[in-house]
Amino acid sequence: MSARNDTDLAFMKMHGLGNDFVVLDGRVRRVDVTPELAVAIADRRLGVGFDQLAVISDGPGDAHLTFYNADGSTSAACGNATRCIARFLMDESGRDSLRLTTERGELRAVDAGDGLTSVNMGPPQLDWRDIPLAEEMDTLELPVEGGPTATGMGNPHCTFFVEDATAVPLEQFGPRYEHHPLYPERTNVQVASLIAPDHLRMRVWERGVGVTLASGSSSCATAVAAARRGLTGRKVRVDLDGGTLHIDWREDGVWMTGPTMHVFDGVLTAQFLRGLT
Repeated sequence: MSARNDTDLAFMKMHGLGNDFVVLDGRVRRVDVTPELAVAIADRRLGVGFDQLAVISDGPGDAHLTFYNADGSTSAACGNATRCIARFLMDESGRDSLRLTTERGELRAVDAGDGLTSVNMGPPQLDWRDIPLAEEMDTLELPVEGGPTATGMGNPHCTFFVEDATAVPLEQFGPRYEHHPLYPERTNVQVASLIAPDHLRMRVWERGVGVTLASGSSSCATAVAAARRGLTGRKVRVDLDGGTLHIDWREDGVWMTGPTMHVFDGVLTAQFLRGLT
């Protein structure tokens, strides 16, 4: 991946199950992402388009990752982007395991074989202060219609268990709860149906983005919520609109395994970047 000249900004386009990302490599060239730049790149007609923007930089581990949503806001965690970048860095280095750092903390990534990549997203946050919620309450069943479960995975989540996740009009349902007053930092919203004690069907509305085909942190949060409610064990298959992730809530954290795709490399031209000033 290389820019055509010093004023172009190189990027990679990646996705995990259709949850898509623009990745900037700050190890190659210093990148200062502003909300305006993130929003401009996120535009699927006038920019490149993404669910999240990720920046790779040097860190105390093998690399540090910073994430931005399509509305220019930041997120401490993005599971599928972490898996995609981990795969890129493992291919680059020839290694089969990495230590990555994010605002969430240190995350371990490993090659799971058969083209799959696993990331330990860390222990779930189950206390109302850590998620965070606006006031003290039981996070297992919130005092909200539908009794959703609140979970933190470095970002906040609100999971509704429903009869048929595919029947929920997520475009209207999601924003209603993203901005719920119980969530001072807004929240990701999931609707999930139980298929079997080790199998869930889930759809997601991501805060600052909207409906996405998949979400890694949402899959982790939903699996944790289902296990806490006694619906499943701690190891589950999660089917999303874009494909399947496997979640395993172990003693050392919530492991997520699935495929990744590095789609193409490109450059943001000086003309595009000048238009933002």
